[in-house]
Amino acid sequence: MTTTSTQNGRLQGKTAVITGASTGLGFESARQFLAQGARVIITGQNKARLDAAAKQLGSGVIPVLADVLKLPDLDALAQRTKAEFDKLDILFANAGLGTFAPFEAVDEASFDLQFNTNVRGLFFTVQKLAPLLKPGSSVILNASAVSGKGGPSASIYFATKAAVRSFARTFGAELAPRGIRVNALSPGFVPTQFLGRAGLDEQGAAGLAEQVTKSAPLGRAGRPEEIAAAAVFLASDDSTYMTAADLLVDGGWASV
Repeated sequence: MTTTSTQNGRLQGKTAVITGASTGLGFESARQFLAQGARVIITGQNKARLDAAAKQLGSGVIPVLADVLKLPDLDALAQRTKAEFDKLDILFANAGLGTFAPFEAVDEASFDLQFNTNVRGLFFTVQKLAPLLKPGSSVILNASAVSGKGGPSASIYFATKAAVRSFARTFGAELAPRGIRVNALSPGFVPTQFLGRAGLDEQGAAGLAEQVTKSAPLGRAGRPEEIAAAAVFLASDDSTYMTAADLLVDGGWASV
């Protein structure tokens, strides 16, 4: 699918960076940002996936190979963003991962990978790109509906997302004097490639889906386009009186 900008989109003329956008929610968000008139830099750590995503997204997108675990990559991302856009209107810190195991089975490598990606990587993504953000710009942090919940076999992942929710508050307070808004976007259960990378087999993913959809008032999983539409809202001028907030897009799962 090739995406072209609309003439009067909600993000017309804006510049955006979306990390972890070669697949899943990041990719769909990039597609919708482009359709709404933005110019978008997408990042990923796998060149083949990133190039394929850029080809599918079409004109207006710039792929940048970058791993949020590596600070030199984030420095290079900031330099490339300045060279392409000079200033930045939207930063969607979306890159993240999770693995699921009983806490007795969690090893040091799994613990460190999740915290280094979801917490450290997100923190330094925002820190490195913050100097480019214009007054009135929007930072979106991909948190999760699990940030205020508890559950078996997900202690590390849930904790990382609670930290991301906290960052939305602290970054929101710290960047407000510059006119920059920071909000968390918290998806519920949305089937994407994330589940396979989380170590869930088909049976495990089906079990998780059943558990969540039974307890969510809307009684179904979410769709990537629904999460991306919420990202467009937070990125746009429609949300100019929102900061330090957590936008739950989870079918009611975390609230009921």
